[in-house]
Amino acid sequence: MKEKNKKSWFKRRWGDVVIGIFVLLMLIPQTRMPIMVFVQRTFAFGPSTAGTDEQIKNYNWQMKTLEGKNISFAKAEGEVVFLNFWATWCPPCIAEMPYMQNIYDDYGDQVKFYFVTDENPDRIHTFLAKNDYDLPIQINQINPPDPIEAKALPTTYVIGKNGDIHIKKKGSAKWDSKKVRNLLDKLLKE
Repeated sequence: MKEKNKKSWFKRRWGDVVIGIFVLLMLIPQTRMPIMVFVQRTFAFGPSTAGTDEQIKNYNWQMKTLEGKNISFAKAEGEVVFLNFWATWCPPCIAEMPYMQNIYDDYGDQVKFYFVTDENPDRIHTFLAKNDYDLPIQINQINPPDPIEAKALPTTYVIGKNGDIHIKKKGSAKWDSKKVRNLLDKLLKE
């Protein structure tokens, strides 16, 4: 009789047990990050390419490379730009990085890519090496020009040659989607 009660208890409570295990795993830092990244990546969709009515008029913005060299955003004026604000501790940022690497691999010689962070270069080097990424990372030095902002991470912009912001996306997305590729192709032809 006790054996039957044990089975029926588990049948009634299996959902509670699964939720309990999930909550326990989310409390452990070593398992929380991979779970959050997995969930973000699973539910990532391509961003809207409907465009915005915003435009960059001032490209005056200084950054540094991971090697400490000064770099000016002014080099991007008149170019198609892919700009991403991110951090190594941000699960949505980590979730979208494989898509970022794919789009960079395919458009890196045609589009100006900026992956901007405020983190320590040593931490960035470790993250890039661990994940086998070769993205061009910049360290932010001053606030970016209007209307660019990064109040939430990740925040990503796709900017046309005339400064029009075609994508402004807060949160993770599947950046190597067909919609994004079609937009980049269109912008490069303008």
